[in-house]
Amino acid sequence: MDDQELDAPPEEIPLDDVGAMLRRHRVDQLGAVHSAIEASRDHLRPWMPWADQPRATTAEFLARSVDDWEAGRSFGWVLVDAADGSVLGGTGLHDRLGPEALEIGYWRRADAGGRGLITASSRALTATALGLPGIASVEIRCDEANTASAAVARRLGYRLDRIEDKAISAPGEHGRSMIWSYRP
Repeated sequence: MDDQELDAPPEEIPLDDVGAMLRRHRVDQLGAVHSAIEASRDHLRPWMPWADQPRATTAEFLARSVDDWEAGRSFGWVLVDAADGSVLGGTGLHDRLGPEALEIGYWRRADAGGRGLITASSRALTATALGLPGIASVEIRCDEANTASAAVARRLGYRLDRIEDKAISAPGEHGRSMIWSYRP
């Protein structure tokens, strides 16, 4: 955000309606996060260019996420089951859009579908982002072929702002990025 530091959002966000919780990224989550990725590689591979990353890259990502949080640049959470603490996915608010806007990114474990986890976490992060000083809009971006991600944006009342051509970075993509925008 133009080297602008953001106020930190909550480190834990309960998602009571789906029996889950968002917990701020920590480096000690490496084993659980990487195991969830490994168990879901086939599910993630079409949309996530990092789906086949080695454990060392996951460790670097978590360390960078912790640093970004501390610097007030971007904020990442692991999505966990409220009952047993197992990792169900991950999400974050990213400062890739310039001033006054944040982007929500997310992924979920393959066997955690059908619970509304991504919709619930994205709803919570939309409210969280808009509660931060200076943030006026939130975006969700997904490839046009990723109909599940587009459905999340639609359910939450995001508006399809535009579709842009982009380089294909994962095998399921068509190279057309849908930019969904939410402005209160």
